[in-house]
Amino acid sequence: MEKKMKKKKPLSISHHHYYFLLSLFFSILTSTSTASHNYADALSKSLIYFEAQRSGRLPYNQRLTWRDNSALTDGIDQGVDLVGGYYDAGDHVKFGLPMAFTVTMLSWSVIEYGEYIAGAGELQHAMEAIKWGTDYFIKAHTSPNVLWAEVGDGYTDHYCWQRPEDMTTSRQAYKIDEKNPGSDLAGETAAAMAAASIVFRKTNPHYSHLLLHHAQQLFEFGDKFRGKYDASIGVVKNYYTSVSGYKDELLWAAIWLYKATDNHHYLSYVIDNAHLFGGVGWSITEFSWDVKYAGIQVLVSKLLTEEKHAKHKRILDQYQSKAEYYICSCLNKNNGTKNNAGFTPSGLIYIRQWNNMQYVSSGSFLTMVYSDLLHKSNHKKLKCHGGDVTPQELLQFSISQVDYILGSNPMNMSYLVGFGPRFPTRVHHRGASIVSYRENKGFIGCTQGYDTWYGSKDPNPNIVVGALVGGPNHNDEFFDHRGNYMQTEACTYNTAPLVGIFARLNYLQNADLHTSY
Repeated sequence: MEKKMKKKKPLSISHHHYYFLLSLFFSILTSTSTASHNYADALSKSLIYFEAQRSGRLPYNQRLTWRDNSALTDGIDQGVDLVGGYYDAGDHVKFGLPMAFTVTMLSWSVIEYGEYIAGAGELQHAMEAIKWGTDYFIKAHTSPNVLWAEVGDGYTDHYCWQRPEDMTTSRQAYKIDEKNPGSDLAGETAAAMAAASIVFRKTNPHYSHLLLHHAQQLFEFGDKFRGKYDASIGVVKNYYTSVSGYKDELLWAAIWLYKATDNHHYLSYVIDNAHLFGGVGWSITEFSWDVKYAGIQVLVSKLLTEEKHAKHKRILDQYQSKAEYYICSCLNKNNGTKNNAGFTPSGLIYIRQWNNMQYVSSGSFLTMVYSDLLHKSNHKKLKCHGGDVTPQELLQFSISQVDYILGSNPMNMSYLVGFGPRFPTRVHHRGASIVSYRENKGFIGCTQGYDTWYGSKDPNPNIVVGALVGGPNHNDEFFDHRGNYMQTEACTYNTAPLVGIFARLNYLQNADLHTSY
């Protein structure tokens, strides 16, 4: 669930002997079990989380065993099969926009760091997590200009505290079409399917082609019939309002389609609309399910490394300067407080009090990708107002954020559920907080869940393994109460960017450091 809020302050790190310090850091990691975080374990657990969020008929190889089939008649009243997909968080609404962003980020993780995910033995699980989402999007895109945007609604859903297997709340479905446009939703879903088409290109070419076909249709639909999806679907307004509008999603879809097709038409769209759509205008300090600009700017920056894009250098450079503004903001190296991300006293990115960890995982992903980009390109340093930054320093920043998530923080708390000796045990999650359906099939009613389970002081009977909760407040404090949903609720898009990061760090932890960077 989402809302929007405020900011705070950071730490800066000396430049001297950074390569030595980075090597020292990893030698400490690999030699001392107390200082080390097991990134391979974190990677495995992060992928199990998506199984907790599955809606529909669960597959034979479901590993998270406290879940069972749910929402098997979704779409039936509208005459369409909308069974499947993901619940976004601790509730049971299927919201299209954050679901699509989740799939885009899972796909980007595989595209960027697939060899490391494969090296850790987790590539199949990552692809299954992506496909669970894309299979649903194929169903939801029932004709070229129709996309089903949501199943269920937040108002009735939040009235009940039930397991998904017992659900009695409304499963009304909502769509966008020519008369009720939603360019942001169509654009993000197109981006997800285009990115996923790259993931499946070698292993399942037919499926990859099908995803690309849907992505192209959705992009065309979103571009031709322009409008914000929350203007067409009022029930989403209190949950996933598209504050940034739809222009970022159209650029985001276009750059992913260019990556998937190499068709110059999509690159021209990104170039021609650079100013009009804010791609080179917006300086942003967050990257999220709502605001895609920093992600677009980082993806476009990667094009500068290829000779064939030299003729567009002027516009591409402008995109890159905005990407670097975002990266510098994460390091607190832009000029002026307003131009930087906020931070907790212990150095965690802090953007808003509601589910802040989403900005930490997405920010860590972009800084890591940019660190790799700098390392591979000729200009080896990022120039920020507060001084030059090496690729190693940028990598170190990503590591600092991820290690904070995994327990290197004032609370000694892992915010990745199920990881490490201490993690949140009262996650705001209906299914996890009630006895498993597989253990007790007795029906638990709408308010019975509140009466018996929600208010209980006991830990949840089920562990939502791999969930990244909302995390600490601006003071690095965390209160593990089920009712404290700003801190204890987890969302799919929190965990998605971590998949690639954990894989990369696991590789670095095990590789010869001198050949890594």
